[in-house]
Formats: sequence, C-alpha cells, structure tokens
Amino acid sequence: MKKQHDLIIRGGTIVDGTGRPPFKADLAVRDRIIVAIGEIEDEAEEEIDATDCIVTPGFVDVHTHYDGQITWENRLVPSSNHGVTTVLMGNCGVGFAPVRPGDEGLMIRLMEGVEDIPEVVMADGVPFDWSSFPEYMDAIEARPSDVDFAAQIPHSPLRVFVMGRRGADLEPPTEDDLAQMTRLTREAVEAGALGVSTSRYLFHRFRSGEHVPSARSSLDELNALGAGLREAGTGVFQCIPSIDGDPAEEVAVMKAIACTSRRPVNFSLIHNPAQPAGWETYVRAISDARGEGIELNGQFSARSTGVLLGLDLTFHPFALNPSYRPLADLPLDEKVERMRDPGLRARLIAEDIDDPNPMFRMLLERLTTIFRLGDPADYDFRTDDSLQAEAEREGRNARDVIYDALLEDEGRAVLCAFGNEVQDYLARTAPLIGRDNMIVALGDGGAHYGMICDAAYTTFMLTGRLGRDGLDLPTAVRSLTSQPALSVGLGDRGVLAPGYKADVNVINLDRLTLRRPHVRRDLPAGGRRLAQGAEGYVATVVSGVVTHRDDRSTGALPGRLVRGQRAAPGPFAA
Repeated sequence: MKKQHDLIIRGGTIVDGTGRPPFKADLAVRDRIIVAIGEIEDEAEEEIDATDCIVTPGFVDVHTHYDGQITWENRLVPSSNHGVTTVLMGNCGVGFAPVRPGDEGLMIRLMEGVEDIPEVVMADGVPFDWSSFPEYMDAIEARPSDVDFAAQIPHSPLRVFVMGRRGADLEPPTEDDLAQMTRLTREAVEAGALGVSTSRYLFHRFRSGEHVPSARSSLDELNALGAGLREAGTGVFQCIPSIDGDPAEEVAVMKAIACTSRRPVNFSLIHNPAQPAGWETYVRAISDARGEGIELNGQFSARSTGVLLGLDLTFHPFALNPSYRPLADLPLDEKVERMRDPGLRARLIAEDIDDPNPMFRMLLERLTTIFRLGDPADYDFRTDDSLQAEAEREGRNARDVIYDALLEDEGRAVLCAFGNEVQDYLARTAPLIGRDNMIVALGDGGAHYGMICDAAYTTFMLTGRLGRDGLDLPTAVRSLTSQPALSVGLGDRGVLAPGYKADVNVINLDRLTLRRPHVRRDLPAGGRRLAQGAEGYVATVVSGVVTHRDDRSTGALPGRLVRGQRAAPGPFAA
C-alpha cells in the first residue's frame, strides 16, 4: 500500500527561513511540496533522521553565471554541494543569448574576459543551438539539473544582437535600436526570464582590454531595457554599477531605471577602498529609496571579495611577467621544476608586469597583502597573517617569500588576496545581514573558474559568520533563503511551511566544515576549475528529491528551469 508521504524528515530543529525562532518538528513532503510540519505519525517512502541537525529551506543564490555550464553538465557545482537549491544566472550583462549566427565567438570572448571562463571550454561546451533568448530558454529547459535554475536576459549580447558591430564598438544606439531592445527585453521576460541585467563596471573587459558592450551605455539605453520590464509588468533589473564612478551619480541612474521600469533594481554593493564614503552612499540610498516608493536591493558578499592565486590558477603575482609566458601552459609539475631554477627565479622576482589588459595589470599591482589559505579553509585573516608580514618578521624580500609559498605542496598551494581589509569588511557588513533590501550574494558560481571560489559563501555564512557580531541562526538562514528568493520574485521557496516548494537542507552544524579550494580538470576540452568541498550536509532536497546525502551527490536531477516569478503560496511575513 502506498505510504502517505514521499519524504519525512524527522526530529530536526526547524529554522524556517522567516527569521522566527527555531523549533523541533518533523517535516513531510508530498508531490514536491511541503505538506506538514509538526509531530507526524504517518509513514513515507523515504525518511531522513535529522536528530541533532538543523532543517532549513534550500539556499537561494541570486548572483551566478551558470549560463554556459547548464548547457554542458547537469550538476551546478560548486553551488549545489553547499546547500543551494535555486540559482539565478545571466547577471552582470553577460551571457550567451540572444546571439546572431557568426557572433558566437564574440560572446565567448566576452565571457572569457569578464568571467574568467577559458575560451576553449566554451567553444567545446556551449552548443549555441539557439538565436533568440526565448530559444535559449527552450534549450536549457530540456536540461535536468541538481538545482533549479532561472535566467535573466543580459544587456551586452542583446546590444550586439540589435546593433551588430556598432554595439560591440560602443557606438550610441538609434531610436530604432532602443525600440528593439525594449521589445526583446519584454519578449524575454514574457518567455520566463526573471529580468534583465547590465554592467557599468569598467573592470569588465574582453581579455584584450576592450570594454564590454554595455559599459558606457547611456541612461536612455538603460531605460529602454527598463521599459521592457514595465511593458511585461514583471521582472527585476540587475546592475553592477561603475565601482570607480561617482556613487551619487550611480544611485541616480539606478533610481531612474527603477522609476522607468516600475520594477526592483538589484545591484552589486561593493566597497571600494579608494572611495570609502561611497559605501555609505549606496547603503543610505537603499533606505531612502523605500521612502520614495522605489525598491533597490543591494547584493553584497559574505566575505571580502578577492582572488585566489596559484601556479595552477589564472593569476599569481608573477603570472603577467614576460619570463613566465613560456611556462604558463606547462603541466604543473614541469612548471614547478622550471620555477625552481635560480636564474629564472631571479628574473621573475625582478621583472615588472606586462599585459595589454590594464585591469589585469592593476589587479596584480594591487596585491599588497597576500595570505596562505589552509585546509579547512579559514578566511578570518588579520594583517599579521600575511606573507608580507611574514617577510618583514624574517627580514626577507616579500617577493621571495611569495615565490616560495607558491611552490609549496608541489605547486598546489592556494594563496588569496582581498580588495578590502578582511576584519574591516566583516565589521562593515555585519549590520546589513538580515536587513531589509540587503541581500547576501555575489558568489559568482559558474564563473571565474581559475581565480574565485565564492559560491561556497553559503557554507561560510554558517561556519565563519554565525555567532560573530551577534549574528543568530534564524537571521543567518533567512539571509540565505527567503530574502534572496523574494528579491527576485521567487515567493514559492525559501520558507519551510505547508504549501511551499520542498527544497530543504538537513545540516549538522557541529560537523559543518569548509574545505580548501582545489583544482579539477573536468570541464569541456579538459578545462580547469576550482572546486570546494564541505562536510556536514546530511541531506539536500530539491522538489522533494534527495540530491545530496552525507556530502555526496546521489545522482538525482530534479532541478528544472524556473520560468517567471512565483507568488508565495500563502500569507508570509519575511
């Protein structure tokens, strides 16, 4: 006889995603939906013992770049092995649709420059069996996954699709161009896109150094995209502002887009140490906007944004030196052997950076504080932990110490550097976690395969931030679940309550551990990427199906494309 439920999670501590206090209860699932929470005497086809564990909604990551990865594989790691059950891609104005025949190479080079995805990986992995954005949605709808995934239409491909070479060359659009951008944005949202995205960030460039097509777009052009949302009557506008620009001007642009679109604007809230007052300008603008009837949502990183450095990664302090170029593509063991040569060592340490991309040069020139990353991964760095501080204590040249550190563990050492002082950033962001319109995000899963592994921020929130600066468990879980879900209009998930989608994590907090990132070569064409493991996830459930058990994939692929925004199944106060 068929049992009453598909799945029962028994005896756990429910942290329901609303910010309310935890409580002990069982949770029952039937037909992909949570149907009961409490003391459940019924039986189920499958049961999970959650004794001594917390039970949370599945985590929702609203800032990813899995646009390509979903076309060639079915597991959206490194998000899905860190409790994430829904991702939103198509951020920062880059992606693979719409695209006209012949422009595929341009889209690949764009993603290579902005998101550090090797060209050969995309050329081999992305099929480009679409042209319009609705056709892209149809193509990825056929792809099962271990998480749900949603998309936004990206501005740069849209601009090139409408304007051709003029769009790539940053020429201003005509009135007809603007009208087409509005129409195509509306059509994309009507086909299920959760919104439209753009980038005003001048660091976003092709590998050769040219600006991305969206970088210098006028307000008229941005408003044309916003008008597409207004005509569709739904969706969000995602933007990364010009980090080096005037924050007040950037806020004015985002408010204008919100007024035109009559929709929320989600933007990357990034602290620029060169403009320390800018952070408060953005934070204050979010609060002020609410009083003006405008919704601005600031997406900020759980930890200071930075890069991982290593001989097997995209960058390290000597990666752009002329004498390193002959070594760049060698196997790691050969590279290490060559770098142990005293003559080459002396040349590399003495040389200056040389590269056509000014942003890459600036990135490495600003590496003033570098740290070793151990295992387990502890990101709680202080200045005295740096290799530069170590060099000063030992009376050595800092570049000598960094060179030696890169060669540790037969060249597999992982170093890291951050755009902000780590302790200052943690203190700066502490008051924002759980606050209205403040969204923990910017994990960038699916991108930066050789320089960033921040998609594990969900685990970091529970290992590195929980209990710090007074952060309690209900607030931490809410910041990973219902808050990001609601910020992009996915009201059917992010909460544990009857009627909500059965996306659930069972986590043993006492065992939860974040491992050090490591390199795998399992992308198309043998491409390299960073992976990061975790321990303590007893189970992750997507649509009522267990996708991960005891930190291992079950092989189940219940995740599907999410088309369009979703209403909450009942009254819910976030």
